[in-house]
Amino acid sequence: MTTSSSVARTGRWSNWLGPYLERAPLGALLLGISSGFPYAMIGATLTTRLAQDGIDKKSVTAFSLAFLAYNFKFLWAPAVDRFHLPLLGRFGQRRSWLWLSAVLVVAALAFLALSDPSAHLGTVAVAAVALGVAGATFDIVIDAYRIELLSPQQLGVGSGMSQYGWRIGSVSAGALALLVAERLGWSGAYLLCAVFVLPAVFVGFWLGEPQRHREPTPKRGVAAAVAAVVGPLAEFFRRRGAFLVLLFVLLHKIGDTLANLTLRLLLNDLNFSNAEIATYDVGIGFVAYLVGIFVGGILYARMGMKRSVLLSLVLMAVSNLSFAYLAYLGHSNAFLAFTMAFEHFASGIGGVVVVAYLSALCNLSFTATQFALLSAAASIVGRFLTGTTAGALIEWMGYVNFYLLTTVIALPGVFLYAWMIRSGLVEASIVEQDVKQAAQSPG
Repeated sequence: MTTSSSVARTGRWSNWLGPYLERAPLGALLLGISSGFPYAMIGATLTTRLAQDGIDKKSVTAFSLAFLAYNFKFLWAPAVDRFHLPLLGRFGQRRSWLWLSAVLVVAALAFLALSDPSAHLGTVAVAAVALGVAGATFDIVIDAYRIELLSPQQLGVGSGMSQYGWRIGSVSAGALALLVAERLGWSGAYLLCAVFVLPAVFVGFWLGEPQRHREPTPKRGVAAAVAAVVGPLAEFFRRRGAFLVLLFVLLHKIGDTLANLTLRLLLNDLNFSNAEIATYDVGIGFVAYLVGIFVGGILYARMGMKRSVLLSLVLMAVSNLSFAYLAYLGHSNAFLAFTMAFEHFASGIGGVVVVAYLSALCNLSFTATQFALLSAAASIVGRFLTGTTAGALIEWMGYVNFYLLTTVIALPGVFLYAWMIRSGLVEASIVEQDVKQAAQSPG
């Protein structure tokens, strides 16, 4: 009896862990690590660096406009889908662009590392934008590689592993930068973080060119240029309810983006030290995010895509209330720990199920372009508002009211997605039949 119970338990663990240990999901994990770190370098890390150098709030929040490169990456994503690189191109479309964009990220990061905010703030801005463009290009390639690497049945697990990697990369790079900056300065910290491009470079050698990659129909001249840009977008917008789907993508992360891109300003004004930020935001938040990703994978498998996405949207909206209460309480390590745990847990669930939905929306003939459009649209409004008005709003209404506002702003996305479920638009928006079938059957 004991032996049979042990075998049953072993079998259950094998069923749970087996899909995570396959080559493609492990590759997604490593790709995620490299994808996450440039974001951290121009996000929370740069915000902390500028705040510690005494740069005013409006200027600090304006630097979030560097993220707009991620929002407009669909403009040059067609080149990643269509343009074959000389020399490197013989290794395959995805791998050649993967390695080139990794080099561009390292070069832009070195530029930012060697720029001094106190002496030349404009140069830092140019460097941040350069890193944003390089990081966005890196993201285009990584996202396309990941989607084409994973089978339809692996989308949930693979999205979860990608989010594990993204968080490992962003958190590890952010924590390393904070700790090294106190000893070697910010320049040394940024240069050291360049090692985070290596996991993606390794995946290109390890797993090769993805087998699911589909080359678009070759065309020449002006027709080719027009087709490269218009074709992927036209295919998406021919689907039933495409404009409502895009509206949902635009709306669903506004509140979350506003809250997260201003968090380090709040922590700085509440006099949290670098060590406290590293412990509670980076450390506890990291663990909570990993748990959220694991739970997200379970919810995706058990509840199906539609209900798991809706639940994640509700949790992410509610989590913004904890930011408001932290601002009300002031410097409280205990509540900072709770806030970071709740926020990152909710984000971990959303990172799995929402990314799986966005991945399922992509036609494999235009993977890079369509996912670039969708992932860029997901945070463009929030980033634009953060860069143009967030600092002024905080100074005008205070942190408490600002974070209450971000909660209210998150609700339209929740309601729109609930309506999309009832009207059947969620299934109608998915084009690949094998992906549609995998997404429709929970368990």
